[in-house]
Amino acid sequence: MTYAAPIADMRFALEACADLWRLRDRYPDLDAETLAAILEGAGQLASETLAPINRSGDRAGVTLKDDVVTAAPGFREAYEAFKAGGWQGLAADPAYGGQGLPRAVALAVMETVHSANMSFGLLPMLTLGAIEAIETHGAPDQKQLYLEKLISGEWSGTMNLTEPQAGSDLGALTTKATPQADGSYAITGQKIFITWGEHDLTPNIIHLVLARIDGAPAGSKGISMFIVPKFRDEDGSRNAVRCIGLEEKMGIHASPTCTMAYEGATGWLIGEENRGLAAMFTMMNAARLNVGMEGVAVAEAAYQKALAYARERKQGGAFIIEHPDVRRMLMTMRAKIQAARAICCATAVAADAGDKAREDLLTPLAKAWSTDLGVEAASLGVQIHGGMGFVEDGGAAQFYRDARIAPIYEGANGIQAIDLYGRKLLGDRGEAMFALIEEARGFAPIRAAADVLADATDYMLAASRDDALAGASAYLALAGKVAGGTLWASGLQRAPNADQQRLFDFYVTTSMSRAPSRLAEIRIGADALGDFSA
Repeated sequence: MTYAAPIADMRFALEACADLWRLRDRYPDLDAETLAAILEGAGQLASETLAPINRSGDRAGVTLKDDVVTAAPGFREAYEAFKAGGWQGLAADPAYGGQGLPRAVALAVMETVHSANMSFGLLPMLTLGAIEAIETHGAPDQKQLYLEKLISGEWSGTMNLTEPQAGSDLGALTTKATPQADGSYAITGQKIFITWGEHDLTPNIIHLVLARIDGAPAGSKGISMFIVPKFRDEDGSRNAVRCIGLEEKMGIHASPTCTMAYEGATGWLIGEENRGLAAMFTMMNAARLNVGMEGVAVAEAAYQKALAYARERKQGGAFIIEHPDVRRMLMTMRAKIQAARAICCATAVAADAGDKAREDLLTPLAKAWSTDLGVEAASLGVQIHGGMGFVEDGGAAQFYRDARIAPIYEGANGIQAIDLYGRKLLGDRGEAMFALIEEARGFAPIRAAADVLADATDYMLAASRDDALAGASAYLALAGKVAGGTLWASGLQRAPNADQQRLFDFYVTTSMSRAPSRLAEIRIGADALGDFSA
């Protein structure tokens, strides 16, 4: 696979659409020259080191033998290059070896990593969540012990949330934590779908595990979070945690998805007892934004491959890129990628700026709208390849297979729609959403779509819970469409750009114009959904 970081598109989304430079006072050492050097360096790593092992890694996969997972060929060398470049700690605390850059810049770097090799990118992505959770909730001694090695990439981190019987219902988890005399806990239980839960790329893996302390309240109120290292801190001995199985997945074959058994493993409480969900949501919100950018990244990779194929494939005496319908599909891919990229970058800048209301509003849009786009774009890439897209030798199928997990990760997209309605919209009675709508109304090309979103928001606030939830996914799709258009229009106002203007006009004509059709779907009501109980 070949890949070239789309630095011009990335910088426009980050600097113009997301208004990165409003952070100058918070990050005085970051300037345009430094940003360019970072993105170019990340792009070089992605194109020269990560992309060449994407296809081979997909075919080779990973192996499990004697509790040890061996990564695909080339991944060890690639991880050493990633670690040596200091990429893991871009946005981390300088007190522990981080570079203290905005998370928006780190997010843009991760786009290049995921575009080049999504299976590889999941490893540092999970470590980022562990870093953020320990930075936010860890005790001073825990920060001293773990952060420097996680930030440097010497160690990696995981999230251990899901259990076979619980799925997304974390209140149903049964992993238990028994207090020990030395202040540690014995962790016993099983976790599933643990990405990079076991591997041979780092000498230690720091698992952040949700469990219930003996005697804790039932449900989500009784959940605590624990740090459980693969190797124990005090003497370096092997902890009682092991991988007992690997999932055979549709895609991301070079990323081990593990079933983890905790057999009285030694763990240490992070944060307060029975307050594990607070620490979990710190990790989860970071992961949701990173997964959203993952959708953008795989879509970009699929677009680049489809574009190259269309330029070299002849049919009927002409290269297929000369066919208007092929160009329509390519334009659709690139336009929606840029809108989703703007949403993700703006979410990160809002977080860096401390704009909590905007960050909270945009997070479910970044995660769900962008990952749905990833699947759509990968599907269009298969279509452009024709029959060669449907066979593995063509290479386009891998992007579709890989992209399909992202709408499921870190709270499936239906859960994001519930979150947008139940926590965000009802939480402030639409204040943050109406602020976005007013911004959108300031741009003539998207004013009609903004008015539709306003009507839809009024409906969601007034409807019964069941009726609102029946239309919640359609509401999120509309909100994502308008948010992407608003941020893009803002970017063009700040930095006029002929190429971006042409792409934006296409987005308005083909995507924003369909906004009114969403209103009926949003208002469908629960009674229209049928009864499947029998």
